Parts: sequence; structure tokens; C-alpha cells
Amino acid sequence: MRHEDVWRAIDTLAAENGLSPSGLARKAGLDPTSFNLSKRRAPDGKSRWPSTESLAKVLAATGAALEDFSALVTGARTIPERSSRARTRIPLIGLAQAGSAGFFDDGGYPAGAGWDEVELPSTTDPNAYALSISGDSMEPAYRLGDAIIVSPAAPIRTGDRVVARDEHGAVMAKLLTRRTASRIELTSLNPAYPPLHYTTGQITWLHRIIWAAQ
Repeated sequence: MRHEDVWRAIDTLAAENGLSPSGLARKAGLDPTSFNLSKRRAPDGKSRWPSTESLAKVLAATGAALEDFSALVTGARTIPERSSRARTRIPLIGLAQAGSAGFFDDGGYPAGAGWDEVELPSTTDPNAYALSISGDSMEPAYRLGDAIIVSPAAPIRTGDRVVARDEHGAVMAKLLTRRTASRIELTSLNPAYPPLHYTTGQITWLHRIIWAAQ
């Protein structure tokens, strides 16, 4: 068992429940920073394990069984029980393709006839859509080819995983790490990518990622 496998399993469990790692920690009654990237290594640079107590609280809060979590640690991309939830057909497009004109209206809702469809878990947002991940900026949580469900109606807080569109039309999946009246900071889960800084006027819209089909 490797440290990165355990942390990847926590990230996947968070995504399965439509949460960021900090959101998962809050749901489990833990300090919101418990699963932050900075907590995954000790000051001397050595990898740090999550505590058994925190894992137990996470499993209790999400209803996941220990064998489900073990499956994620050993490489499963999703929890099997999730497949039994109600499913519906949701518009789907590739993340790289989403930056082209004609796929979203001015409000950031899916538009046009170029969307495919995919069967994914139902959501209460009738304007929800799915994007197929391209690139590696959000690894290990989202990998090339994974489908993420995005909800324009879901409230957004700092620490949430979001899809953003900038003033030039680029659409990206990122972590919202800072949001003030004038500034927005977006970061990647993959530390190889630097943070992105925008004024609020440079971001056309932000939508929250509520689920991932991996």
C-alpha cells in the first residue's frame, strides 16, 4: 500500500459524493484542512498517512464500506454501489472542445446541437451537463477520459472543484482556492501546474463539479 494510493482513494471518495477534499473533511466532522495537499507531507518532506480515526469518520459520513475504500486504494476508479443509483442521459462534450463557440449560451448553460449524451447518475439540476476530461492538470482525482457532472445551479464555496470559463472562451476544470469581490484564484490538483489568477471580470462563469464517473 502506498501513500499516494490512499490519498487518491480519499480524493475519489470525495468526488463520488460531489465534494472537494475539504468538503469531505467538513462532512466527516474533521478540520476542513485535514485532507489538503499540504497535510499529505510532513515538514521534513516525508509522506504522511491519514489517521485511522479520520478514515473511519469519512466512511461513516459517506456511507461507504471499508471494502469499498479498499477497492479504491487498490485501483478501482469508482465505488460499485454507485452504479445502482437512478441514472439519466446528460449532455456531454469534451473539455478541450468546450472552449469553442456555440456550446454554451451567455449564462453558461449547454446550448447548440453539438453535444453528445451519456448516461450518468441523475441530478436535480435540469441544466447539468458532463465534460470529458482532457490533460492531466487535475490528476489524481480526474484523469484523461473521465466524465465529470457539472451543475450550474449548485452553490460554490472556496475549496470546491469547479469548471470555469474565462473571457477568452477557455473552459477548464480547477480547484477554487480563493474568491474575493475582485479576485479569483484557480489551482490544479497536479502540482506541476501553477495557480491561475484572474480578476472577477475575466471569468465569465463558474460551475461546481458535483460528481465524477471514472
